[in-house]
Parts: sequence; C-alpha cells; structure tokens
Amino acid sequence: MRYFYLHGFASGPQSFKARDLAARFRSRGQELTLLDFNDGGFADLTLTRQIQQVERAIAAEPSQPVTLIGSSFGGLTALWVAERCPQVARLVLLAPALGFPRSWHRRLLPEQVAAWERSGELLVYHYGEQRQSPLKFGFLQDADRYDSSTLRRSLPTLILHGRADETVSINLSRDWVRDRNWVELIELDTDHGMGSAIDTIWQVILKGCNLPLSTS
Repeated sequence: MRYFYLHGFASGPQSFKARDLAARFRSRGQELTLLDFNDGGFADLTLTRQIQQVERAIAAEPSQPVTLIGSSFGGLTALWVAERCPQVARLVLLAPALGFPRSWHRRLLPEQVAAWERSGELLVYHYGEQRQSPLKFGFLQDADRYDSSTLRRSLPTLILHGRADETVSINLSRDWVRDRNWVELIELDTDHGMGSAIDTIWQVILKGCNLPLSTS
C-alpha cells in the first residue's frame, strides 16, 4: 500500500498536519508521500491540475494500491481521483471541501467575480507562503466543470470533520454520508485547521488504514 497526503488550498507540504502525519508514518516504518500542488505556480492552480498531478504520482507504480489522505481542497481532489483511478483503495478525508465550487460563488459578490474575470487575477492569502498571492480566473472556470454530487464510487472512506469548522461546514459532510453507506463520518471538537485533534486523527488513521500500532 502506498500513502499520499494531499494538502489544502493555498497551503503546502510543509503544513503542520502534513509534517506531523509524515513523521508519525515514519515512526511506523511507512512513507507518507507529501505532494505539492504549488508545483507549476499557484497562480495557475486548478482542480483539474491537482487531479492530474495525483494521477501521475499514482501511475509511477501502477501495481500498488493507494490510500489518499486529503485535507479540505485536497480531500475534494482525493474524491475525484478515486472516482477515476481504480488503484485508490481507501480514502481518509479531513474536512473535505464538498461544497466547492458553490462555496466560492457564495463567498464572492457577483461584482467581485466580474472584477476577477476582467482583471484575470484575484489576490488570495497563501498560508504556505504567508502572503497575498494572485490566482487566475481559470481556477473558478475550471471548478465550474465539476459536480461533486456525481461522485458515487464505493470504497472504504473515512471523513473527519470539526464541529467548529467555520470554513467548510460540517453539515456538508453530514449530508454526504446520508446516502453513501460506505462512508463513515467522525465528528471532532475542533476547527478547520484540526491541529488540536491531530492525536485523534492519527489514531483513526492507524485503525482505518491497518497500520502497525508500533514498530516493535
């Protein structure tokens, strides 16, 4: 089994969750591959580019099954990859961005979307770079091609979501599992960053991914 971590939007492989989980995997003699969706430039980021990047990484060893651990926008990416790639055998999703792209259309006023289209770029805060970075309008155009309600592949899936998440509502995950009996939702007392729940997240991964409890 190969394990990949897919970070969230405007984040990177150096995020707290990515580094922490990678270290915990190493302590169990396993490698957690941390992909960097900033490769190719953040300005040109799209969901399609992320999906294709994960698919290329998986295809490097076509005989190996894969577990994808995806955070927020990375969680949504994991769902789309799993729909298209039979090598994906298990998903662990941390506050997946199931409301995307509708959430962006609700967040931005129509005049803001129009201004973004006219100028071609929107400044957003990049948490990995800790600065405002431009994002091209193609990000939203590409996103509008995707309808998450069509995702129906049945495979072992764990969703961990914080009840205090103000970025991605936990109600989206509650709605998601309602008619997908292959998905288990674990609700946590944490926010979108989930840093305070990292020990619980790790215990769920240990059990759900059948990792050895210790290296001894």
